[in-house]
Amino acid sequence: MDVQAMRARADELMTQFERMRSGVGDLQQQLKSVAVTATSDDGLVTVTVGPRGQVTKVEFDPRIYRRPNSKELSATVTETIRRATEKAMAEVEQLLRPFVPDSQFQAYIEHDLDGIFRQLDGDLPREDRR
Repeated sequence: MDVQAMRARADELMTQFERMRSGVGDLQQQLKSVAVTATSDDGLVTVTVGPRGQVTKVEFDPRIYRRPNSKELSATVTETIRRATEKAMAEVEQLLRPFVPDSQFQAYIEHDLDGIFRQLDGDLPREDRR
């Protein structure tokens, strides 16, 4: 990697760092405030999840007692949690997208530290490429 390319990469990294540093406080608050609610197709189960997909609230419509079927209720609750979690993860992804380079984004979302470090290692100049 030549000096000009290294300077360009360093400038890119500094820009990225400054953007992250200046927006991290707001980002933390926005991430903490993520709360997504999903309701089952039949309207009997409502689930709210937080930014990591953790269930914070489950509500049952009183009509649920008219049809006592534990297997159906279990499936409905599980599916509603899955949908709410999926929506919360999409919201978190949207908040993080401006702060993480596209080439590393999926690894960050999946908490794949090996993938992140592999990407960073690939960006560094190697002795045999100098």
